[in-house]
Amino acid sequence: MEENQKTNAFKKLLERLQEDSWQLELLISGFAIFGLFYALEPIRHKLYVASFDQNQAFVNLFVIVYFALQVLIFNLLLHVVSRGLWIGSLGLRYVFGEIDYDQLKYSELFTNYLKKKVGSFDDYIAKLENFCSIIFAVSFLLVFYIFSFFIVVFLLNAFNASIPDWALIPIRILFGIVAFGAILVVIDFFTQGSLKKGKRISKIYFPFYWFYSLLTLSFLYRPLIYNLLDNKLGRRVSFVLIPFYVLVYVVFNLNYQKSNFITLNSTQASNKNISSGRNYADVIDKDEDIFIGDFSIQSQVITEPFLKISVPINSRIEDSLIAFNPRLKPKKDKRGLYFKSQVTINNFGEDQDHLNEEYIKSFEEKYRFKIDGKTYENEFVITNFGTGFYFESYIGIKDLRDGKYLIEMQSRKSKGKDSYVSVLKVPFWYYGE
Repeated sequence: MEENQKTNAFKKLLERLQEDSWQLELLISGFAIFGLFYALEPIRHKLYVASFDQNQAFVNLFVIVYFALQVLIFNLLLHVVSRGLWIGSLGLRYVFGEIDYDQLKYSELFTNYLKKKVGSFDDYIAKLENFCSIIFAVSFLLVFYIFSFFIVVFLLNAFNASIPDWALIPIRILFGIVAFGAILVVIDFFTQGSLKKGKRISKIYFPFYWFYSLLTLSFLYRPLIYNLLDNKLGRRVSFVLIPFYVLVYVVFNLNYQKSNFITLNSTQASNKNISSGRNYADVIDKDEDIFIGDFSIQSQVITEPFLKISVPINSRIEDSLIAFNPRLKPKKDKRGLYFKSQVTINNFGEDQDHLNEEYIKSFEEKYRFKIDGKTYENEFVITNFGTGFYFESYIGIKDLRDGKYLIEMQSRKSKGKDSYVSVLKVPFWYYGE
């Protein structure tokens, strides 16, 4: 008896909280929208940094997070507008009461149609209330969905890591099973649980469902999902929102084409006709969303008697050097995620110095720089600034006359052969002081 009283008291408490929840919803939505708009730019910058570093794991993470922020902003704005409409409707009902169709003096045809389609004002307010609550719940349920999606993507990408030859076949079989399970989970999600309904198919699907439930931590938010799906309105709202999310993605990624001849993509890399900001250090310093292309010089207009050349070290450059000089190939590829403690001790010694010398020498043999067809000998060092590592060198140009020049980066096709291909050409103007 005492237990029932406690249960009834708890239910009454929940009902009272439900009646006043709209105030908390609006408060949370307002603060969340404000914070989400401020979070878009840092996440976008992190995505650019990960793309520049060719860090696919973080690219996947920040793409998903960036899209999640866009969807959350859309959902919460929709919630705030809907709640505003609901509050306005309550105020209107207090002043004017129910809709009096007879007072409108429409024809019998329109009066009967409006009574059937529009219904009572109280029903309209009740539907608005339900819609607002569902939108608010779905907004934060999406956070868990996106988190789960990233875990699955990260797991599937993990199979692409370098693995020994003896493990290729079992790893591929395991990857196929995991990928098949992921497809089943996606189908079940978009069909709102269709794979859980049939007797035979549900037995096949259950092991995958159990595995991905643990993997994606869905046990934390599963009650919210099923409480949403067991209601007709909840299923409708969650299904109808999907095309709107696609629209949100399209709207946030719209661009305007300004010319029939020049496009954004065509100006990403410099050549004899294009001077991209990605190849000039002073432009890069002014805009944190611009990163060095294949190489950069200090400015488009040079007044110093030298050119400062910076070549970013990334996976593409390093792979080309390893292919050019097989002695650089490590026993184990150390590139990827790692843990960095607050205290670091440099104990590399002579072996690391020798490896760095071999690394730089291979770069100098593999790549060369020419100004208007004249080859310049370079001695490079490795430097780091910001979050990146770079090959850096200087070319003396005090003997050049004032005017426009073209510096070209070339790559040797193979070791021992004096055959080069052009990598990038960057225009600059020299006016010596």
